[in-house]
Amino acid sequence: MNQMKQRRFSSPATALASVALLGLTACTAPLDSPGSGGGSGSAEPGAASQVIERESEETCTNPTPSDTPISEMVIGFSQSENEQNPFRAVETASVRQAVEEAGAELVYTNANSDQAKQLSDIQSMINQGVDALIVAPISATGLQSAFAAAQEQEIPVVTIDRQTEGTPCEDYITFMGSDFYEQGVRAAEAMVEATGGEGTIAEIQGAPGSDVATLRTEGFSDEIAEHEGLEIVAQQTGNWSTSEAQEVMGQIVSANPEVDGVYTHSDTMALGALTALNNFGKVPGEDVQIVSIDGTADAVQHVASGAIHAVVETNPRFGPAAIQALQDWFSGEEVSQEIIMKDALYTEENAQEALDSGAAY
Repeated sequence: MNQMKQRRFSSPATALASVALLGLTACTAPLDSPGSGGGSGSAEPGAASQVIERESEETCTNPTPSDTPISEMVIGFSQSENEQNPFRAVETASVRQAVEEAGAELVYTNANSDQAKQLSDIQSMINQGVDALIVAPISATGLQSAFAAAQEQEIPVVTIDRQTEGTPCEDYITFMGSDFYEQGVRAAEAMVEATGGEGTIAEIQGAPGSDVATLRTEGFSDEIAEHEGLEIVAQQTGNWSTSEAQEVMGQIVSANPEVDGVYTHSDTMALGALTALNNFGKVPGEDVQIVSIDGTADAVQHVASGAIHAVVETNPRFGPAAIQALQDWFSGEEVSQEIIMKDALYTEENAQEALDSGAAY
């Protein structure tokens, strides 16, 4: 069972991938703010923040608390992907800023989607003597040996964004991320609204083996199955890539020229789909309805213009929450094993305000 809690981790609103978090507060976000995960309503200044929606009752507690302040520690961060992806750029900026605000030292690595490199990156940081690790896993498996090495050195690990195989309190102390299944459900609900519940849908999925892609597919498919007038006629992988999604979208439109809706697992892929549809003479928002997930400024701008019907947010600003979890761990306080963030839904009604406030990244 999960406890319903809301804690906001805030920053001043800034533009696009340069967003960085400043400070940590413990107030409840207004439910009508896009930054708080409200389904509609107005964005407010300072909406570039992250709100915890719920935390598991199961916790981890450090059996040997430390008196050393986090300001005297070295924090390692293993990023999974290239920061040309706005989500990763903002995620890294958030971690960097939170570590800096805590007065700690950061050791940063980027695996650039290479699983073997992420393993070696983490091992290298362990060898350098980091006191804690924040890890954005590439996939749902493959980091067990790195976690074991960290455990042997009594180095706590916080995992963010993607869940990966391991045992809480042993391999890692917490996972922080979105409810990916629910994101799929919400995307399907938006697609039902966009199409009036009638038509054919194509789905461009994230990378195979990613729990994010798997759950976003399951949530979407389960909800669409409740609507007899809708049919998913194509499901292909776009690997989170704009160029690959453009190519895949072209193949889908060639095989299904009358497709009515497109669901993409990420905004980067939505942008590729937009280009392909335009190349085929389709008018996004009129001929074809698009629903995506992430909340990047580029995609939300297309929501504001009507080309994309809706975007379900995935908030990448994990830095303050991750540092708070580490502070709690080192001080001997309980840390929830799973921390789920609250995500907004951006529609034509609130998209421009989300852009103006910095909620869209």
